[in-house]
Amino acid sequence: MTQKQNLPPKIRVRGLSKSFGRKAVLQGLDLELHQGDSLVIIGGSGSGKSVLLKCMLGLLHPDAGNIEIDGTPADRLIHREREEGRAKIGMLFQNAALFDSLNVWRNVSFGLMQSKGTSARESREIAIAKLASVGLAADVAELYPAELSGGMRKRVGLARAIATEPEILFIDEPTAGLDPIMGHAIDELIVACVEKLGATALTITHDMASARRISKRMAMLYEGKLIWDGPTRTIERSGNPYVDQFINGRPDGPIQGNLAGVD
Repeated sequence: MTQKQNLPPKIRVRGLSKSFGRKAVLQGLDLELHQGDSLVIIGGSGSGKSVLLKCMLGLLHPDAGNIEIDGTPADRLIHREREEGRAKIGMLFQNAALFDSLNVWRNVSFGLMQSKGTSARESREIAIAKLASVGLAADVAELYPAELSGGMRKRVGLARAIATEPEILFIDEPTAGLDPIMGHAIDELIVACVEKLGATALTITHDMASARRISKRMAMLYEGKLIWDGPTRTIERSGNPYVDQFINGRPDGPIQGNLAGVD
C-alpha cells in the first residue's frame, strides 16, 4: 500500500443520490480522491456529471449520502464564513463565468478580496502574476470580459481558480467552445497549474482527447453510477462495453437511445 493510500481521502463521497422528480440522476455514488489525484469523470449528456459537481460545491443538496473534504462535511466547509474553508477550493467554470461589470484583474482577485480581505493593490499584483502564469500579459488586466476571445476568457477563468492557491480544483468542461489547438493549450496550462499547486483536481468532461491529456485517473459515470474507475493508461483495456463504446464514440453498443437529460 502506498503512502498516499495510507492517508485519509482529500475528498470522500458516500452513497450520493439526487433526483429531480422521477428522474434519478445520481444513485448511491461512491468516490474517493487523495491528495494530488487528478481525476477526470467522463460520461455523456444526462449522465449526472454536472449534478455531481454542483453537489460537491454545495450548489445542490443531495437527497441522500454525504461528501467530506479533509474529513469535514463539504456543506459545512463551503458555507461557513471561514477563510480557510473558502480558500481550499478553486473552480474553473465551463464558460469561465466572469463578471461582466468587473475588469480582468478584479475578476481574478475576486476571491482574494471577498474571502481574505486582501487589499486592492496587493490583489492586483497577485492577479497580474496569475495572469502571467496562464500566458496573459499584464495589459490584459485592465480589459473587460467582453473584450476577450474565448480562449482568453478561459485563461482568465483559470487564473481566478488558482488565485487563492487552492488545495482542490474543480474543472467543468475545460475545452467547451474552444477549437482543438486552443483546447490543447488550455489542457496543458491546467496540468501545469495543478502540478505547481500540488492540488487535488476533479474534472468533468465528455471530450476524450482533453480527458486523456489532463488526467492521471479516469472514471465513467453512467445512469447515476460510476461504472469504471482506474488509471488513465488502462482505460483502453477496461473490459467494460459501456466504457469501450463511449471512449471510441461508437454509435452501436449497450449505450442506446437519447441520453439528453439532467447533466
